[in-house]
Amino acid sequence: MDDWAVIEGEPTVASVGEGAALAAVFPRLAASRERIIGPGDDAAVLAAPDGRVVITVDTMIEGPDFRRAFSSPSDVGWKLAATNLSDVAAMGARPTALVVALAVPPDTPVRVLEGIADGLRNACATLAPGCGIEGGDLARADVVTAAVTAFGDLEGREPVLRGGARPGDVVALSGRLGEAARGLALLFEHGMRAAAARAADAVDAQLRPRPPIADGVAAARAGATAMLDVSDGLVLDARRIARASSVAIDLEASAIQSILADTAGYALGDLERALEGGEDHGLLATFPPDVALPGGFRPIGRVTAGEGVLVDGAPYGGRGGWDPFRV
Repeated sequence: MDDWAVIEGEPTVASVGEGAALAAVFPRLAASRERIIGPGDDAAVLAAPDGRVVITVDTMIEGPDFRRAFSSPSDVGWKLAATNLSDVAAMGARPTALVVALAVPPDTPVRVLEGIADGLRNACATLAPGCGIEGGDLARADVVTAAVTAFGDLEGREPVLRGGARPGDVVALSGRLGEAARGLALLFEHGMRAAAARAADAVDAQLRPRPPIADGVAAARAGATAMLDVSDGLVLDARRIARASSVAIDLEASAIQSILADTAGYALGDLERALEGGEDHGLLATFPPDVALPGGFRPIGRVTAGEGVLVDGAPYGGRGGWDPFRV
């Protein structure tokens, strides 16, 4: 069955109205540990034990960000959560809650909203236990459009910013490289069924990313000097750290190849995809050279004096990653 298709006679958002649609969704959403007042009022109320709140927001729009031919409603909900949880983790914070603004066509089955809610809940439970969804908004649009705001708790630590890398620091990555881009390429080339049969792990990396959320806190505790979420491509995001820190990032091709070698379907030609492919949502961080790398972090380079991104000491001349306004 097409998860997005309307079945004759089933409830749609237009037929039941906003209130009933939300009433079907709210019971599917888990509460945050920090909940004081949850969904159903004009705003949620959350505890902020640290006295500071990490906040980020991201959008997903049907067409440029996901396609019904590839993604189920649950996939969309999962990816909505995962991409925002990763941004919170990249600050060294523990994700605490999400709020979701969702706009859909009026003939959208209520079942689709329930599927998105299930994906949101399952991603939070899997990737950031204790983080919940505490409300949001439901509106009308021509295509499915979602914006998620995520909150995080620094738990007394200082945030890990992009601008703290220093010459001599180790550059390290936790997570996957190039798999989401490979999955997307396979989906466009072969379609959903054939792509999943060829490389299920790569397709899953694209549709249901699993960022290493706990490693964000682990990196902060270990003394990471800079960190960000690799959402747009390793080189492009490394360049952001280099620019913010006024340093150069020198990546080691052999170290990146070593990470790729642990990936099913790895081929030597995947190095460029690992350097430029987006949406893996790993964590890229820099650490003092005497620090034992925490969690799943693996060394992939060094911070040096200079500017920009190098690979094996040579300036990287490629585009470096994904820019939605330069497609």
